[in-house]
Amino acid sequence: MGNAFFVVWRESLEAFLIAGILYAWLKANDDSGKGRQALFLGLGAGAGLALLLGWALLSVQDGLSGDALEAFQTGTLLVAAGLITQMVLWMQKHGRYMKARLHADLSAATARGGHLGVAVVAALAVAREGAETVIFLYGLAQGGELQALAFGSVAGFAAAGATAWLAARSLARLNIGVLLRLSSILLLVLASALLVAAIDRMIGVGWLPPLLDPVWDSTLFLDDTSTGGKLIADFTGYRARPALVTLLAWAGYWSVVIGAQRKARHD
Repeated sequence: MGNAFFVVWRESLEAFLIAGILYAWLKANDDSGKGRQALFLGLGAGAGLALLLGWALLSVQDGLSGDALEAFQTGTLLVAAGLITQMVLWMQKHGRYMKARLHADLSAATARGGHLGVAVVAALAVAREGAETVIFLYGLAQGGELQALAFGSVAGFAAAGATAWLAARSLARLNIGVLLRLSSILLLVLASALLVAAIDRMIGVGWLPPLLDPVWDSTLFLDDTSTGGKLIADFTGYRARPALVTLLAWAGYWSVVIGAQRKARHD
């Protein structure tokens, strides 16, 4: 539930902030109010596109079985990990210019297509966040516990709305920049956990050799099958008895992420 809550909170918060930026621009530049109507239509269309993606994923899964289903679910975990990583690295590099970029896109869209252009910009912005959320949740759903996943998703969406509302009114000294930076780190940790889960699946079905299994046994220190240990394992990718190939994949992931962050800081 915690992972679902965090992912939905983070992604929904970005969607709320994007909607707020677009609304503020239209309020200042569109006296007719038709642009804001187009904005709301676009936001609804973006949410609809995300739901359509969810339906498509479930439909594809229902038509698969055996190795094909295993490959599809493993691939979803890898895609989710990659999307999270790409999103965080992109936001760390370009997030400070997001407001200006959205304003520029909206100005250009208004000039080209009027209110339809406004709706398209809003739909694409929200659909991107929503599609990422759907893929992330589908990846998390591979571990079962769908009821907890649903509860965490609803709670995360509500919390995102509350966070955006607080930020808009500058209450409780809420610093969105700090929240987004901290949540970006946690998202990268979660992405590495999804990668580890995918590697475990590939080892389990024989698609990857473990090389050495286990490298160590820390069960006495923290058992990843216990209640607390499983929560930590699901969120961080911790394994009490890790295979060598899992450790190599985890180390490789963080080497790439840290290298990309250093390169971005120097650009």
